[in-house]
Amino acid sequence: MTTQPRTHLVGDVVDLEASQAIARTVLDTMTLPEKAAQMTQVDKGAATPDQVAEHGIGSVLSGGGGNPSPNTPANWAGMVGDFLDGAKRSRLGIPLLYGTDAVHGHSNVVGATMFPHNVGLGATGNEDLVERVYRATAVETAATGARWAFAPTVAVSIDPRWGRSYESFGDDPELVGRLGAAAVRGLQGSRPDAPDSVLACLKHYVGDGGTEWGTASRAEWTDWWNGWGTQWHIDQGDLRADEMTLRRTHLRPYVAGVEAGALSVMASYSSWNGDKLHAHRRLITDVLKDELGFSGFVVSDWMGIDQLDPDPYRCVVMAVNAGIDMVMVPFEFERFIRNVVTGVETGDIAPSRVDDAVRRILSVKAALGLFDGTDEVSTDAIGTSAHRALAREAVAASAVLLEHRAGTLPLTADHILVAGQGADDIGLQCGGWTIEWQGGSGPITPGTTILQALRDARPGSRVEFASDGAFAPATSAPVGVAVVAERPYAEGLGDRGDLRLAADQVAVVERLRSHVDRLVLVVISGRPLVLGDLVDRCDAIVAAWLPGTEGAGIADVLTGSRPFTGTLPRRWPASAAQVDAPAGPWTPAWDRGHGVAV
Repeated sequence: MTTQPRTHLVGDVVDLEASQAIARTVLDTMTLPEKAAQMTQVDKGAATPDQVAEHGIGSVLSGGGGNPSPNTPANWAGMVGDFLDGAKRSRLGIPLLYGTDAVHGHSNVVGATMFPHNVGLGATGNEDLVERVYRATAVETAATGARWAFAPTVAVSIDPRWGRSYESFGDDPELVGRLGAAAVRGLQGSRPDAPDSVLACLKHYVGDGGTEWGTASRAEWTDWWNGWGTQWHIDQGDLRADEMTLRRTHLRPYVAGVEAGALSVMASYSSWNGDKLHAHRRLITDVLKDELGFSGFVVSDWMGIDQLDPDPYRCVVMAVNAGIDMVMVPFEFERFIRNVVTGVETGDIAPSRVDDAVRRILSVKAALGLFDGTDEVSTDAIGTSAHRALAREAVAASAVLLEHRAGTLPLTADHILVAGQGADDIGLQCGGWTIEWQGGSGPITPGTTILQALRDARPGSRVEFASDGAFAPATSAPVGVAVVAERPYAEGLGDRGDLRLAADQVAVVERLRSHVDRLVLVVISGRPLVLGDLVDRCDAIVAAWLPGTEGAGIADVLTGSRPFTGTLPRRWPASAAQVDAPAGPWTPAWDRGHGVAV
């Protein structure tokens, strides 16, 4: 395809008319199968670059754990580059858009900077910081050739039992909207066609943060999902609410994100009053596209349309007619292309609906400058010292001091005891969506643990560590730091009915308590945990959320080199009974906006 001039920007604003003009020109040259292929997003393991060239596929993705082997930035760039080259060899040479779950940094890549998950960024309440974090995420993502991040999540998370709670900025629509818009600005930058900008993706449209416990369902015919058993309880569930609630609470952040210029939106697996969002024409077409004026394209979630009907053909017809423009297939892409073609040929899908979908996709590609042919990348930007310093700043700003007895912090003692696996485990710090879909424990990627950071921050102090808190009987110190942590999880596999701190974690804290005069509890978690009697056993309690690779940010606030400025982005329940009734009314242990300053 002939390289197009860079005429689709006016100042810092995307010139949609120019981008759409490019899209119309290309659209006029396309066959129906090529249009269907542009609507196709396939997993990187389900198609080859040659198949991309043969069909003219529109997008390839790496899902959680969709990594090259060995997992290095260079191999990432090579993998993505092979698919980009495949698209160039297609009949029309339409550029390919590569997407990835860069949800807290370029988080599939070993060596990338892992920033705090959104719940931690929500605790900062700082739009400028969030924009800078997402700008760095864009730079590291684009450094491997991927120009589409499936972020930010702008769900308003009501129920902390939800396994995706940490992907949300909080339970306040205003906060989520402000920070979601900042994330969009960071990802897409002042020039979306710049080589270090990536396409933002507001997700999951709409209401996924408000679904009810026990409403998650599985379509019996979807073998991939059913292979995970019955672990889903609220993720992909049903939002049972009137339209006023939907609009005031759950739609509001999308309004802010669209106004900020987001050019892609991902549909939710969830339902609204029993109707699946992937087939909800009113919400996707009438509300999002027509009422809100969204000019980008809507993508489905992973196998999301497969849950609509046992017949794959019916799934395609329902989703495309509802307004889904690109389908994350992600495996049987040839069947999907055939079904779109058949749908048009039989009259089940209007040709104008396909043309609209493809025009939207091509317009966004033009707005990103993909038709300019400038896809050279350098992985030097991945994991830089500047980005890690930014992550450290974000970690410190996200930490919330929940309780503090005067004189406990900052840590100044010459002897400190540290306990808990979370103190010395990068994987636990990072949580889910890190290297693999569900995350992992141990040194899964380079970073600084809280333990190492404390030792670095207090070189003149004796810092002893026992993961289980079982120090020698005669050991004593003025202060101890217990770091408890949730195991990593993602999506429905993180749905958890009991949010009380696990018994083995409580035991670690109790053991350490017997050896120290003052005890600091640091909680690494993607959501509030019920701490029970431990609140009275500790002299200071810190919510560290899921800080990512730069544990030094936690050491900074513990040792006083940075002040505590974080405040709760959501209510913190005091009991299991409150967890079971997330909408209340009840008096929380600590309310939204709470944070002690030292």
